[in-house]
Amino acid sequence: MDQMPRLEDFPNRAYDKLRYGDTDRQGHVNNAVFATFMETGRVEMILAANEEPLLEDGYSFVVAKLDINYLAEILWPGTVDIGTRVVKVGRSSVTMQQAVFQNGVCCATAETVVVHFSQATRKSHGFSEAQRARLLPTEMASV
Repeated sequence: MDQMPRLEDFPNRAYDKLRYGDTDRQGHVNNAVFATFMETGRVEMILAANEEPLLEDGYSFVVAKLDINYLAEILWPGTVDIGTRVVKVGRSSVTMQQAVFQNGVCCATAETVVVHFSQATRKSHGFSEAQRARLLPTEMASV
């Protein structure tokens, strides 16, 4: 992401409520909680994508990469908005860009890669044609 993203840049949106327990000694939301925000965004996209989950029986997604850039602190109380978009679809992986916002301010960005995983073989598994057809229309170039 070359320039500061806006929530409107993301077709998939979610939110999380901040908890007092999310804070650290400095009084802001702890950096580890940002990974939870990214999880909320990607899981909602994968499991509730247009009310038709991307997962098929016997498969799941596992995180292969999570690279978070911390841009601003997040303060309790309140909520955060999470934006997620697909930027690349591989044979068995999806690369997503994500961002977390509080009160309209982008507080973090992330690149997340998840791998389509067979629960039977415990190995990566290529996407079905139906999954690929649903993922590819959302693929877009990085901004």
